[in-house]
Amino acid sequence: MERNVDLETPVIPAKFAHFVLRVRDIEKSVDWYQKVLGMSIVHNAGSLAFLTYDDEHHRLALAKTPVETESVRGSPGLDHVAYTLATLGELLGTYARLKALDIEPVWPINHGLTTSLYYEDPDGNRVEFQVENFDSTEELNAFMRSPTFAENPIGVEFDPDRLLERYCNGDSLHELRMQGSA
Repeated sequence: MERNVDLETPVIPAKFAHFVLRVRDIEKSVDWYQKVLGMSIVHNAGSLAFLTYDDEHHRLALAKTPVETESVRGSPGLDHVAYTLATLGELLGTYARLKALDIEPVWPINHGLTTSLYYEDPDGNRVEFQVENFDSTEELNAFMRSPTFAENPIGVEFDPDRLLERYCNGDSLHELRMQGSA
């Protein structure tokens, strides 16, 4: 039986599988990802560990690097990995849980389209937790095409403690998702 392959159409991946990070201390990094993402170890070979948080065989692999020098922030390479949470309550609950473990965000920012908390693992690799600030894809895409987004595509930093306080006080979710609300 003869088969043909499509040479013209760009592929759209079926799903995101995993990412691999080079780290200096496997055990310290495994511990951090277990605390922050609730990951479990699938396999740990000492210099290479595989972890997951769902039914995928692994979502993250950590490989011990022989390089001891740190790279300069802003050098070419991966900047961060982002995870979308379902609700603002989940984002703020994650913030409070991690803060109790002395893990605090290095960059709390409302990007306009998302409210985001960025964390750094032991090697400075960034993990972003975000919630979308719009109820529909159409609203989100319209915001990204707006003059407001063009004027400030990065966003506005916020105080996560203040946002948590306002959330627990029952302030409007619509208002809490707006830039400058905290």
